Amino acid sequence: MSNIPETGRTPRVQIRLVVIQVLVFSLLLTLGGRLWYLQIRNGDEYTDEAKNNHVQQVVQPAVRGAILDARGVPLADNETRLVVSASRTELMKMKDDGKGVLTRLAGVLGMKPKDVTDKVRLCDAKTPQPCWNGSPYQPIPVTDEATTQQALQIRERAEDFPGITAEPTAVRRYTAPGKTNTAQVLGYLSPVTDEEITKAKDSDSPFLRSDQIGRSGIERTYDKELRGKAGVTRYEVDNLGRVIGQAAKDEAQPGANLVTSIDARVQAVAEYELNGAMKAARLEFDKNTDENYKADAGAVVVMENKTGRIISMASQPTYDPNSWVGGISGKDYAKLTGKDSNYPLLNRAIQGQAAPGSIFKVISSTAAVNAGYPFDGDYPCPSSYSVGGQVFKNFESKGYGSIDLGRALEVSCDTVFYGLAHQEWQKDGGTKPKKKTNDWFYKTAHQFGLGKETGIDLPNEVRGRVPDRQWKQSFWEANKDGWCRQGKKNGDYVEKIAYENCLEGNRMRAGDSVNYSIGQGDILVTPIQMATIYAAIANGGTLYNPTIGKAVVGADGKTVQEIKPASHGKLPFTGETRDQIDEALAGVTTRGSAAWRFGGWPQDKIPMHAKTGTAEVYGKQTTSWFVSYTEDYTIIMTIAQGGTGSGASGPAVRNIYEAMYGLDEKGGQDLKKALLPKPQTALPKIEADGSIDAPKIEPYEPEEKDSPDETAQLAGPPARRD
Repeated sequence: MSNIPETGRTPRVQIRLVVIQVLVFSLLLTLGGRLWYLQIRNGDEYTDEAKNNHVQQVVQPAVRGAILDARGVPLADNETRLVVSASRTELMKMKDDGKGVLTRLAGVLGMKPKDVTDKVRLCDAKTPQPCWNGSPYQPIPVTDEATTQQALQIRERAEDFPGITAEPTAVRRYTAPGKTNTAQVLGYLSPVTDEEITKAKDSDSPFLRSDQIGRSGIERTYDKELRGKAGVTRYEVDNLGRVIGQAAKDEAQPGANLVTSIDARVQAVAEYELNGAMKAARLEFDKNTDENYKADAGAVVVMENKTGRIISMASQPTYDPNSWVGGISGKDYAKLTGKDSNYPLLNRAIQGQAAPGSIFKVISSTAAVNAGYPFDGDYPCPSSYSVGGQVFKNFESKGYGSIDLGRALEVSCDTVFYGLAHQEWQKDGGTKPKKKTNDWFYKTAHQFGLGKETGIDLPNEVRGRVPDRQWKQSFWEANKDGWCRQGKKNGDYVEKIAYENCLEGNRMRAGDSVNYSIGQGDILVTPIQMATIYAAIANGGTLYNPTIGKAVVGADGKTVQEIKPASHGKLPFTGETRDQIDEALAGVTTRGSAAWRFGGWPQDKIPMHAKTGTAEVYGKQTTSWFVSYTEDYTIIMTIAQGGTGSGASGPAVRNIYEAMYGLDEKGGQDLKKALLPKPQTALPKIEADGSIDAPKIEPYEPEEKDSPDETAQLAGPPARRD
């Protein structure tokens, strides 16, 4: 037993107990505060982090749907390639930001370290291509052309390549059947951006970070249908990253297939002939500039008259859409966008604007008739026409005496339309316009669909321009200050024009109206606009929306959504006027400005109608236009700085028709050789497994022809070769 008195130890024990109580209370208070902070103050934040830390997503990309021609030939599909990708998230955790890993990777792939590093850097306003424009959190493809041996090296030496993967992946492929290109129609893909993911978050088609989306062409227009839906598997993991269970799984849904109205065989012919016409034009001498024609850009469109469907569309210069697959190189990007590239990414069929020249005269003829001038009246066609102190000459200074509007279209007489437009300008009040002007020539152009989009199912179509009074006023207001600073009354030509525009650039002058009546001056049109107009003349007056998509077919081949033809208006003429214009355009190929290019054509079997155009452009060589139609098809071709319409574009257009109808140069027809004598109506069959029994397309190899008979079928005075 202890000898210490009980009263001697009680105070010390009590002190100790108090200290212990204070410490325990302090600890409990601290713990309680911490729990309040974690659970209440930042509870939501930590709850979200905990969920993210314990649920990991594995994305299985959806197979993108194929793009098919009208007979089922793939224009774009997918192929399995070995894709080597790098994770920026993992690389940025390393002390050297992954430079050592990327250098070793370059050695395995046979690439330069800088090229690999450039591939995985992020794009911004100052970063040139190549760079990564997608999400920084998804794997970035370095190459989609890895060999099996390269992939094995990366996977077997995983410790040397942290953050690097080498996996078989479905990659977009643009097949180029029969050596076709179809680049501007198809478009290309690139990674989705964070901004796009945010915008689409609440839509019915949200993006995943792994998605590739269409950037141009029908890849963009029908992106939602083609893209499908990626599969996502969610795994529960512990704090060490070990899988402890599967939370949920959404199966991938492959994208639908898009059947187009493009015929790959006709596309091959159209591309070949456009390219050949441009090469031939460069061999011709331009006496106005004392050098050969540059023929630096062009376009061709083949359209069904009664539906507006596009059979072929080609644009030059062009590019290989496969260059975008797996990320475009800096060298290729510069070729497509640099100052010396001539911008091959532009689809000049819908984005190339130019004055139409004489192919505009069908609109002027309709305007004249609607203004009260009879189609079969007598109108003088002198070699020149004077307005004030300015002389407007007929092309090649030819005169044809007194003729009607039909003959004026056939021989493309400018002075007939000069006179009619001048009279209407005077009736509207001249330089002192009436409060309510008729403006027949401008109003009719709008009624024909100019100055607005045709509604084609391709992105970024341009509107063109009708230079009416409203446009004149707004253009003057926007440019007046600059003209006034530059203008000089007694300066050079440019300074004098600026001076005049400063004073009265908002006025509709006689010269403006006269020049406009033959498709010159400030008017701008696109090939697709004029193709739509001439197809409407051919079908009786209906302006169809041009379409490339024909049907969306599910991956299993069962779900079919047809894309029906749609109209956006009627041409503003009577049936009688339409028939008169139709007859005149037939005369263009038999006794008019295109007759020298259509000698031997079987007009009795396949009536051909056409209009030539040669548009003058300030500071450049003339633009060649040639537009034509048969009962079923309209074809238009234009070549910038290419010379005359019939001279540069006419032969190529005839060659396309001959291939479609199976004709030889003497007019004989072999239906076995005919590519498309009648429009294709049936859809290709897609099997349940997604396979398609598509016919093989051979490259187009034209037969050699004799020189055309330049005097064949000419009646009366020889027409000018516009």
